[in-house]
Amino acid sequence: MRLHHVQVACPVGGEDAARRFWRDGLGMVEVPKPPDLAGRGGAWFRAVGEGGAEVGAEVGAEIHVGVEEPFAPARKAHPALVVGDAAELERLGGSLEAAGFAVDWAERHTFPAYQRFHTRDAHGNRVEVLAPA
Repeated sequence: MRLHHVQVACPVGGEDAARRFWRDGLGMVEVPKPPDLAGRGGAWFRAVGEGGAEVGAEVGAEIHVGVEEPFAPARKAHPALVVGDAAELERLGGSLEAAGFAVDWAERHTFPAYQRFHTRDAHGNRVEVLAPA
């Protein structure tokens, strides 16, 4: 068994703000939603390995941002994304800060065998990013 995706919520009309975080801040690729689901709004993002974003390519992580009304951000529940090393962790933290998102390094060394930071997406959903220590 493996995880296919994690869904987080956004308010109606929140797709562009989601793109600013997931695509521009974290560098994920936006992928088209299937036609039967596209009318619901939202956006899907993928961290890809070899082969790029096409169907069947190696997927490192996938986040589905779904429209929820009424909307309430996830304050505790969260996706945790793993990157390759501390340099990538630092780079992503800097990229998010440059895009206007707060990055909290307070618990950087509190998770055995990893370094990490916490942040919140454009809608206030908690997100954790880790790298092997």
